Amino acid sequence: MDTEHILEMRGITKTFPGVKALADVTLAVRRGEIHAICGENGAGKSTLMKVLSGIYPHGSYEGDIVLDGQVQEFRGIRDSERRGIVIIHQELALSPYLSIAENIFLGNERAERGVVDWNRTNAEAARLLGRVGLAERPDTRVSDIGVGKQQLVEIAKALSKEVRLLILDEPTAALNDEDSAHLLGLIEGLRSEGITSIIISHKLNEIEAIADTTTILRDGQTVESLDMHGDDPVTEERIIRGMVGRPLDHRFPEHTPTIGEEVLRIEDWTVHHPVDQARKVVDRASLTVRRGEIVGLAGLMGAGRTELAMSVFGRSYGTGISGRLYKDGREITAGSVQQAIAHGIAYATEDRKRFGLNLIDTVQHNVSSAGLDRLSRRGVVDRETELRVAEQYRKELNIRTPTVAALVGKLSGGNQQKVVLSKWIYTDPDVLILDEPTRGIDVGAKYEIYTIINRLADEGKGVLVISSELPELIGVCDRIYALSQGRVTGEVARADATQEHLMHFMTMDKDGIAR
Repeated sequence: MDTEHILEMRGITKTFPGVKALADVTLAVRRGEIHAICGENGAGKSTLMKVLSGIYPHGSYEGDIVLDGQVQEFRGIRDSERRGIVIIHQELALSPYLSIAENIFLGNERAERGVVDWNRTNAEAARLLGRVGLAERPDTRVSDIGVGKQQLVEIAKALSKEVRLLILDEPTAALNDEDSAHLLGLIEGLRSEGITSIIISHKLNEIEAIADTTTILRDGQTVESLDMHGDDPVTEERIIRGMVGRPLDHRFPEHTPTIGEEVLRIEDWTVHHPVDQARKVVDRASLTVRRGEIVGLAGLMGAGRTELAMSVFGRSYGTGISGRLYKDGREITAGSVQQAIAHGIAYATEDRKRFGLNLIDTVQHNVSSAGLDRLSRRGVVDRETELRVAEQYRKELNIRTPTVAALVGKLSGGNQQKVVLSKWIYTDPDVLILDEPTRGIDVGAKYEIYTIINRLADEGKGVLVISSELPELIGVCDRIYALSQGRVTGEVARADATQEHLMHFMTMDKDGIAR
């Protein structure tokens, strides 16, 4: 029996109709280590973990799963959990209307003779919450806590199942820096308790900091496994080279802007919270965007970036909105999404899966969804033209799908983001607001998105980019505005932009003093 490795996956091959998602993949995970899995979107990372956890049951793939030296035949997720394997998906599987304690023991209730013992349930939940460093009451509803805390509830739930091998799929994708640091510290703490972790992440700096071993997948195959503590230090650039099959010397494509006249101006824009209407979430913000210019919007969580963008886009967020909006020097009214689109303003949401796409519909229908008036004759959509348009964007934006009849929910994150961009580009906007356009996608797909953004600017469009990644804003934008507590606190030209300079403005209080 192999005592060094808790897990080996040998020759794993998984085929879907027309697509070989995994081809003879091998993976060996040492007992008690943090093992990272990297690869571009569509490389097969999540598919491999679904095979391991029994979501894709034995018989639906080729190859062997060997746990503690014994070949396993998991028929479902309960089989893998009984052996101590627990997976936490990127889309958290918590019920928002149940309490933390109810979520932790859902399907694993602390009951006798069919009756839940609530005293025991809450006491055990409190103990688990203490173990993950979450100071919430067990009877708190999950809908009343943030995403970072919900991740900790998922880990507490895994610990309740006596987890030995914890799989985390993009655990920090939706978290701010503080919550990410806490979560990564917790994973390191679990390692000291002997719990093995497999972590899938696109954040290479986190992998470099936390992983003991990194396995790289490309096009459904194992490329290599790297010892992160070996004699030769493993850098982000080294991981990228394995992921994309070539050095990615420049994370951001070269771009020489051609900047024209002002296309959008926002003046004294104020937005109140939709529920707590006395609270200002955007406070007298002003900014401009010119044709051919890429403008960044930087700010910490809660600074008001998304709230500003959504309120400008047809007042789709907030109450008590005041201020002035100018397009090409003329004041306009954009009181609805339809009016905003008619004025040539488009907004690609940060949450593509909830608000940007219909995941159970086709690429073709998603691409056309914001511009159906351009395809309709007397209220009837011209399906031939719709198909031609979708095919055009599939080729131009390199959307990796064999057919535009494919369901969007089956695509990788990077390709889903390209569908979102296609949908809004088809409306032929003059101003395109992109909210976290590269969240949750790999470095290769990011480069393609940056190239598309540059091309849109070169066509004379004004582009406003919201991003939590300061290097991204510095690498892509011609100018960057910083927001803090709903106010624009600074404007920085690309030549002067550093992370320290931007952070100075992002942490200013309402009196203009850096916190």
